[in-house]
Amino acid sequence: MRTALVIGTGLIGTSAAIALASRGVTVHLRDHDPARARTAAALGAGTDEAPEGRVDLAIVAVPPAHVAATLAEAMSAGLARGYLDVASVKGGPKRELEALGLDLTAYIGSHPMSGKERSGPLAATADLFEGRPWVLTPTRDTDTEVLNLALELVALCRAVPVVMDADAHDRAVALVSHTPQLVSSMVAARLEEADESAVRLCGQGIRDVTRIAASDPRMWVEILSANPGPVADVLSGVAADLDETVRALRSLQSADEDKRRDGASGVEDVLRRGNAGRARVPGKHGAAPTAYETVAVLISDQPGELARIFADAGRAGVNIEDVRIEHATGQQAGLVQLMVDPAAAPSLSASLQERGWALRTT
Repeated sequence: MRTALVIGTGLIGTSAAIALASRGVTVHLRDHDPARARTAAALGAGTDEAPEGRVDLAIVAVPPAHVAATLAEAMSAGLARGYLDVASVKGGPKRELEALGLDLTAYIGSHPMSGKERSGPLAATADLFEGRPWVLTPTRDTDTEVLNLALELVALCRAVPVVMDADAHDRAVALVSHTPQLVSSMVAARLEEADESAVRLCGQGIRDVTRIAASDPRMWVEILSANPGPVADVLSGVAADLDETVRALRSLQSADEDKRRDGASGVEDVLRRGNAGRARVPGKHGAAPTAYETVAVLISDQPGELARIFADAGRAGVNIEDVRIEHATGQQAGLVQLMVDPAAAPSLSASLQERGWALRTT
């Protein structure tokens, strides 16, 4: 791939453009808002000047409702050898293109499984897709050359290609992406009218659950409007679990010992099923999940402290698999939770204590 045209310079389009441009591809940028394309160009994503001839690959990075029309326009104009979209739903756009009677040999659907709570070109980064799955949904007519262009795009963005059927993709993202967004928003919505005394107690648990609730509502309305059925199906199952859990909790309030026992059993059941589901979430580098041990270290909120603790862990010869920071309310301090291989935890703890760090139990 030597040339590409990115249509839509939001977070995903601009991030892909920056990644391609940084690896020697000549990238042309187009957006319905020329100012966004100029912003992306200023960030090193390419040029907002139109290509002189046909490019190798056109990447359509517009909201799902506009994908088919944008692709149809680009394909009719013969802008590229191959055409690809990055919308978060795949079945609907494919059916719309088929209904338009377009030749789909030059088209392949795709969806990079990466994003942020922030949107727009200013949120873009070249490493947004590194190590992340990038789903490809070829049609039965997709030409091999176009598939190879898509695979090259994924490789240049340092993502991991995953080939799926379009409708299977939509059911999958309803479960692992779209429903979590709604559930996170629903939990966060409970905080809107909560007493200030309750909000002040927010810890890492509520922060983890509500992180993605900060996402742009307008963007998510567009996404959910393109995949309502599969999301509703998953939410229906969640609603059934909620109903059962509410009944179980009510039973725990009963004076009847048998009802309290049944209530405890019901709550335990959903928690255990949650354990089993969480255990299936892929771990580091997509491998089977690993149970890490946490070494929690008290840290002051001063420049250089994080660098110092990571350096001390390196001197101990221990690889940090993951890290979380929990800030202390009303204090210039917090806990850094270092997740490490269980066998390495004792030596790391001893080494950090020798270097003056205060450890805490979690």
